[in-house]
Amino acid sequence: MKKLIFIEGMSCNHCVTAVKNALSEIEGISHVDVELNNNRAIVEGESISDEIIKEKIEEAGYNVIEIK
Repeated sequence: MKKLIFIEGMSCNHCVTAVKNALSEIEGISHVDVELNNNRAIVEGESISDEIIKEKIEEAGYNVIEIK
């Protein structure tokens, strides 16, 4: 599984770290890449529902615009 997640609200490297840590907590995700310039994250791993991904990012204080 590979998903592209567009995120609103990231403005600095601290934000990138917060999103990366939140996504890394999800069981089954093996790789996380967060791009501040593009306001997106790419996750790879086992099949994870979009709802779980959205919930974790929102718990960290950011908004999910779209998951592809």
